[in-house]
Amino acid sequence: MEKAAGRNGTPINQFILLGFGNSPELQPLLCLVFLVIYLVTVVGNLLIVVLVVTDRHLHTPMYFFVGNLSWLETCYSCTILPRLLASLLTGDRTISVQGCIVQLYFFGVTSATENLLLTAMSYDRYLAICHPLRYAARMNGRFCCQLVSGSWISSFLGCTMGHIFFLQSTFCDSKEIDHFFCDVSPVIKLSCSDTRTHQTFTFTISAVGTIIPCLLTLASYVCIITAILRIPSSTGRQKAFSTCSSHLIVVIVYYGTVIAVYVVPTDNAPKILHKIFSVFYTVLTPMINPIIYCLRNKEVKESLRKTIVKLVARRNWHGV
Repeated sequence: MEKAAGRNGTPINQFILLGFGNSPELQPLLCLVFLVIYLVTVVGNLLIVVLVVTDRHLHTPMYFFVGNLSWLETCYSCTILPRLLASLLTGDRTISVQGCIVQLYFFGVTSATENLLLTAMSYDRYLAICHPLRYAARMNGRFCCQLVSGSWISSFLGCTMGHIFFLQSTFCDSKEIDHFFCDVSPVIKLSCSDTRTHQTFTFTISAVGTIIPCLLTLASYVCIITAILRIPSSTGRQKAFSTCSSHLIVVIVYYGTVIAVYVVPTDNAPKILHKIFSVFYTVLTPMINPIIYCLRNKEVKESLRKTIVKLVARRNWHGV
């Protein structure tokens, strides 16, 4: 990549992420809060991955998707939070142009993959509840792997096409990015190039990649809820709804904040509001996913209990 140069001829090798302001007394508190969130996110999601891999009772399509989502959320958090924590801890808010573009690329890939993976999970629940007789034949291991790999591959291809622009761009006017990570909109605004085509392309990709999966997910849950309401017994309805309620909560929180940031026009909205919504889907959603799936899921809680019992027993045996 060529060095970016400003209009005054001075090369621009780095950006400055303004983050959450300049209050020195606020930085240690923010650092502590985000550090706790990061640790809970990584430990919680990796714990679910380990449980899904090691417990044969969780070797089902639903938990296959849950395990992949947890791994994705770990990658998602590692794309943003380590750099944010470093800036809060050291006070150094600079990031190189290349580093910013790399962060932007992997953020785009993980975000797009999550959209598609949540849609695949909703399709899994749709088949399980609305067409249970076809479920075992349709949701086999090969098809599940195809859904997950297809989500990753299509996300990589789409983001690679979108980021060709950044590799050819120069940046000027200002080094400052009024955000806590490198997002598409604030980075495009710093480009010296004509960005109208790229802005249109980015908006189209973001809208299609967000709205279509969201509509497919909502359509699945309309069918699911309709099917649940037709179940004659209250026990049957409760059991059926419990299998998809965790995923539904995650979908509502995630898509609600993503649409608020990327689809709804926010030019006149306060910048702090944009950052708060961004915190929800980039920081809080990956953290609450393992909490929701563990606290609301009997199979995961039972698997966790058995694992803890085994670890305690093994520790006691070695201590004898």
